[in-house]
Amino acid sequence: MSELITNHTDQKSTIAFFDFDGTITSQDSLACFLKETLGIPRFYMGVLSMMPILLAYKLKLLSNHDAKEKFIAHYFKGWRIDDFKKSADSYSQNGIDCIVRPDAREKLKWHQDQGHKVVVVSASIESWLQLWCDNNKYELIGTKLEIKNGEVTGKFSTRNCYGQEKVNRITNKYSLEDYKDIYAYGDSRGDQEMIAISNHPNYRQFKLK
Repeated sequence: MSELITNHTDQKSTIAFFDFDGTITSQDSLACFLKETLGIPRFYMGVLSMMPILLAYKLKLLSNHDAKEKFIAHYFKGWRIDDFKKSADSYSQNGIDCIVRPDAREKLKWHQDQGHKVVVVSASIESWLQLWCDNNKYELIGTKLEIKNGEVTGKFSTRNCYGQEKVNRITNKYSLEDYKDIYAYGDSRGDQEMIAISNHPNYRQFKLK
C-alpha cells in the first residue's frame, strides 16, 4: 500500500506545459479560425491590407503584442462577444482536431495516462482554444480579449502570451516548486523562456523529419 501511495504522489508532482500553434498543431490556429469564421476571400483581403503592420513587425519596428492586437482588431473590433464566442466555440469543437499532430496527441495522452497535469500555454486567443481544452481535460493559459459593453474592443486584457509572458502567466498560476518534474514543449522563439524553466525540455519534438 505504501508503494502505491508513493507512486501516486510522484504522479501528482509532474506538470507538462505545451505550446499550441506549431507544437501541438501543424497549422496556425489563428489563420484557420479566420478562414472558417470569415471566409477565405475576406481573410486574404485582410492580410493584404495589414501588410504594412506585418512588415513593421518583421523589421522589429512593432512589438509582437502590438502587431497581433492590430491584426485581431482589424477583423473583430466591434463584434458582439456572443457572436464571437459562438464562432470560437464552433471552431474549437469542430476545427482544431483537424490540425493536431498525431505525435503530439500521443504525447498529450501519455502525460494524462501518467496522471500528469497538462497545461496548454499559447499566444492564441483563449476563446477558440477553451472548449477544445475543456473537452480534453487540459488546463489553458492564453491571450485574453478585452470586452467592453458586450463587444470586442480589438485590444487584449492581458499581455500577448509569448516569450517571457508565458513564464509570467505560468508562475502566477502555478507554484513550480510543488512539482518534481516539469516538462515543456515548444517550437519557436516565443517558447524558449518557457522551455528554460523545465527540467524536461523538448524543442520541436513533433516536427516532421
